[in-house]
Amino acid sequence: MAVRAQKGGAMTSSFKLDVNGAARTVSVDSGTPLLYVLRNDLELSAPRFGCGLSQCGACTVLVNGKPTRSCVFPVDAAAGKKVTTLEGLGTGDKLHPLQRAFIAEQAAQCGYCANGMIITAKALLDRTPNPTEAQVRKALGANLCRCGTHNRIVRAVLRASKEVA
Repeated sequence: MAVRAQKGGAMTSSFKLDVNGAARTVSVDSGTPLLYVLRNDLELSAPRFGCGLSQCGACTVLVNGKPTRSCVFPVDAAAGKKVTTLEGLGTGDKLHPLQRAFIAEQAAQCGYCANGMIITAKALLDRTPNPTEAQVRKALGANLCRCGTHNRIVRAVLRASKEVA
């Protein structure tokens, strides 16, 4: 937190963030959810607003490699940490193995949960490169899918694990 200023009647602070490997500075209220900063200030659209209560997983990002529900994670807690969103995993020309596997398995019917599923799966594969189906199901158990494509999602994660192992 470097500077405090009055903005529209509320006290704001400047926060230095490392988002997808790029240094970014934002001026917002310290209690602002990281999700709002990512979507509104940094114009990253992958993290989704789902429930706003940390229950669905659509807003999941990695904070220092750990899956974090950004809808309830205040921006001041993210300052000085590495934040990774789905946009930071790969590019249109060079997709991450998880992104390729989700496409190959047609694992995202409506796509709303895909962000949280892929980010959570990334954290799993980082710590367990060759997970069992049971480990994948357990890791993704707290991420909700409206369309019911869980079986395709699990297959996609297992498929990707063969590339990253």
